[in-house]
Amino acid sequence: MNATFLPHSPITRRYWAERVAQAALGVTLLPHLVPAAEEIASPSRAIPGFGKAKHVIWLQMIGGMSHIDTLDPKTGESQGARPPIATPVGYQLGGYLPQLAKDHSSKLAIIRSMTSKTGVHASGQYLMRTGYEQRGTIKHPALGAWAQELLGKSSQTLPSSVCINRGPDAGNGFFNAGFSPLPIHDPEAGLQYSQFAAGQDVMSRRLALLNKIDAPFRSKFQDANLKAYTDFYDETLKLLSSKDLDAFKLSEEKDADRDTYGRNKFGQGCLLARRLIERGVRFVEVTQGGWDMHNDIDDGMDENGTIIDTAISALLSDLEQRGLLASTLIVLCSEFGRGPKINSRSGRDHHPKVFSTLLAGGPVKGGTIYGSSDKEGASVADKQVTIQDFHSTVGHAMGMDVSQVVMSPSNRPFTVGDKGEVIADVLA
Repeated sequence: MNATFLPHSPITRRYWAERVAQAALGVTLLPHLVPAAEEIASPSRAIPGFGKAKHVIWLQMIGGMSHIDTLDPKTGESQGARPPIATPVGYQLGGYLPQLAKDHSSKLAIIRSMTSKTGVHASGQYLMRTGYEQRGTIKHPALGAWAQELLGKSSQTLPSSVCINRGPDAGNGFFNAGFSPLPIHDPEAGLQYSQFAAGQDVMSRRLALLNKIDAPFRSKFQDANLKAYTDFYDETLKLLSSKDLDAFKLSEEKDADRDTYGRNKFGQGCLLARRLIERGVRFVEVTQGGWDMHNDIDDGMDENGTIIDTAISALLSDLEQRGLLASTLIVLCSEFGRGPKINSRSGRDHHPKVFSTLLAGGPVKGGTIYGSSDKEGASVADKQVTIQDFHSTVGHAMGMDVSQVVMSPSNRPFTVGDKGEVIADVLA
């Protein structure tokens, strides 16, 4: 038998199925829509907050956000160009986050004792996105894919997870390709290529012919990943004929509301995330680049700090007004922090030894500071938290049993957060 038809890697199957779908159906939607996975009931936990986050908006800062200039401000030699801002609830935020400090400090739980051993961008971003160190032999799932595996699909028509402002670097990991987040490269453009290339009748005939041609192959090679691509056709047709497609149209929002979020990709991405979780999407990731500030950090922070301060403040207010904040967990994170010393180029260098993350909404205990760094912001002083602990905490809030073992196709055991500990003190 030709080796091409023997069991082979998911990447090869993915590529094959996408090309067939494009040719036969005239669509390039990624294969993210598959029938609901069988729900696995997660037992209730004594730890608070279990399952209270029905939706997650994961805001990942790409490049290494400076904790000292944002969530863990310092005085003395480590202080940046802007002094810390006092909040109404007693802690301080960086001088570039005035709206969050003034209006939302009571909603936030800030973890100031994060630590990692990874100081390289790509590996650090992978670790923060999956909870696992990068390996050449396996791809690990992001939290959205974990949730689809353990909790089932979150919508009958929309994908369970979406990533905004990043490419289709699949977050399904070792799960089948149907667990990949749907990528939205530009929130202004919305869901591109969501129109049929021909009329409905032509599409139906093409699909019938495709199924007839594929039937012998599917019968002979009964593989879960291959089945996921077969199911993709039906699910894609369902989405393309659904009114839920309107969720991707920012043009339906008032100009004033769009201005409140900020007219930039991150701000509009946060607005799109709100629209998607309203319609039933469980996990939405929004990224913001430009944090690799080895040079002129004050200029970089002035731009990026304003962008995230405006967008996250608008998102928190909007969710609260719509009654969605109590069921939506907001996560702000980055692959590592930046060093306490200003270098010769007026910037800060990579610093994974200690950094900060932020949680808000859902089951979060607002107005909380968990852990601390030393007075320079150089190392953990109290209550060290790993990225694995962070993932386990978010997974727990989503209602996943983070101790449940799932076997990969290579028969290796994995859990949400790689056996990290849930940080109970940040959950109400």
